[in-house]
Amino acid sequence: MGPGTGRGLRRPLAVAVAAIALLTACTTGEKPDDPAAPEPGTLRVLASSELSDMTPVLDRVEKDTGIKVRPTYMGTLDAVELLAKGTADGRYDALWLSSNDYLRLRPDAAKKVVSETPVMSSPVAIGVKTATVLKLGWQPDDVTWSRIEQAVQDGKLTYGMTDPARSNSGFSTLVSVASALSGAQSALTDADVTKATPRLKEFFQGQKLTSGSSGWLATAYERRGNVDALLNYESVLKGIPGLTVIRPRDGVVTADYPLSSLAATKAATREDVRRLTEALRTPEIQREISERTHRRPVVASVAPAAGLDTDRRRELPFPGSRSVADGLLDSYENELRRPSTTVYVLDTSGSMKGDRLERLKTALTGLTSDFREREEVTLMPFGSAVKSVRTHVVDPADPRTGLDAIRRDTEALTAQGDTAIYTSLEAAYEHLSVDRDTFSSIVLMTDGENTTGEDAEHFERFYTGLRSTFQDIPVFPILFGDSDKSELEHIAELTGGRLFDAQQGSLDGAFEEIRGYQ
Repeated sequence: MGPGTGRGLRRPLAVAVAAIALLTACTTGEKPDDPAAPEPGTLRVLASSELSDMTPVLDRVEKDTGIKVRPTYMGTLDAVELLAKGTADGRYDALWLSSNDYLRLRPDAAKKVVSETPVMSSPVAIGVKTATVLKLGWQPDDVTWSRIEQAVQDGKLTYGMTDPARSNSGFSTLVSVASALSGAQSALTDADVTKATPRLKEFFQGQKLTSGSSGWLATAYERRGNVDALLNYESVLKGIPGLTVIRPRDGVVTADYPLSSLAATKAATREDVRRLTEALRTPEIQREISERTHRRPVVASVAPAAGLDTDRRRELPFPGSRSVADGLLDSYENELRRPSTTVYVLDTSGSMKGDRLERLKTALTGLTSDFREREEVTLMPFGSAVKSVRTHVVDPADPRTGLDAIRRDTEALTAQGDTAIYTSLEAAYEHLSVDRDTFSSIVLMTDGENTTGEDAEHFERFYTGLRSTFQDIPVFPILFGDSDKSELEHIAELTGGRLFDAQQGSLDGAFEEIRGYQ
């Protein structure tokens, strides 16, 4: 469905709201909402999440130049939204995203950038288990997106990829697949997306794993062991053992990681950005980047690291307008991908009375604008035991009814009782069905530690006794109020989830960030 529908307009707005909330939940060495100027020689850089692997290179550049990079990591599309809203003005000195292609579709964001210089590159690729490649009879140099689609259709290939609405690797993959399967000879149009939709639906039936970050995706892939492949940047895939990395012959989208100066900065700061860029593009540093991170050098005199083939592939163009990009995202979220099934296990014990409960209600109510069509949402509030189990589906024919019901149930939440975390988690697993073709997960929000009901040892025995398909359902705990970090970390590690911190950041931001994993 195209961007002219009411549904197509909802998604970009939700992302914009989420990006602002996420500003207080990013990974950084300082409070990310602190506008104070840094010490001289330090650059505050808003960077794509996967650039965390550049730390050793940046440490070396600091020794050579005296310029220290203080990064805040965020999904590329979320970072663009912050820039467009002006929220990044005065808080960051430079932008370092995997690509500025989406930024260029946003005039309100593009005007914030005054220069950009590519630092390295990495194309979209598919990493397939070597045994699966042999079973399929593939020659890596001859594989096309159509052959990948056929393998999915034949039930011979499953894969994981990041969420295109938050991650540029996911969005670049979506553009690559849509361009190739539509036969587009230039930048994607709405007509191309419509033409390719039946084949795209078949293609995304093979997606068994989703994620808001490349790092968690790789960890989940290795933990589960029952997914055949990953779609991501070549540089990410090269770091995962046991994969044959294939760049489809009919074309890919490539990230070029431009380091960009921001218009709101002073001339001296822009000079530091220029010096940093220059240092990163020296032959010696370009070689180190390629060897450490499996990215390709952008300086012609430097050869790619061993294992990076030099055969050319067609570069697929990025969508030419924001309406097409947003329409493609909307189609993916609401039509193409598997729907989501999520149980929200919500602490409404006595300690949640007052401001904490109101914050929970505000966060959940705001989150409803981001629920996808076909999504099933279960609210499971608990105190001394589970208080109620209310399940709602966002029906494409009438999404408002399901969303309004979630809001009413949220508003009706009351706080009383003790805190039965593990008993409630067991009830959540018992509620879920693995026979349905969905992305299933459990979100746990608690402001305290377990005080009644089953204990951690009982839950661990319960979890390890589940069928493997149930063990693939992760729990995403949210650290909030006085909750016990070690207790929640153990739950996340045991179930293959990830801990989200609403003590340092916002509860709204934590709920929203989890969306990339559902």
